[in-house]
Amino acid sequence: YVEFASRDPAASRRFFEQAFAWQFQDYGPDYTAFDDGGLQGGFFRGNPATAEAGAPLVVLYAAQLAPVQAAVEAHGGVVVKPVFAFPGGRRFQFIEPGGNELAVWSERESD
Repeated sequence: YVEFASRDPAASRRFFEQAFAWQFQDYGPDYTAFDDGGLQGGFFRGNPATAEAGAPLVVLYAAQLAPVQAAVEAHGGVVVKPVFAFPGGRRFQFIEPGGNELAVWSERESD
């Protein structure tokens, strides 16, 4: 279970519902819980920090990066580190509308 601060929990919820098909349950206007089928957590109203500022970087897995990056951008996410290779695969990093930075990785060489 991981909890994220979000400037706008409703915006975070919309983004992850649309871009990643996560399921949500609201608990008032300032907290929404999620379940992606493997990871559970929530978004509470607060000011998030980026990974560069010392916040943990949550890295999500995808079989292919290109369709996930397209969904992230189509639903209001901003790519802050384009796809790059690292030992074990490739990934990109983005900031969702509530202000949290996350990454998506794949072990595949190309999409």
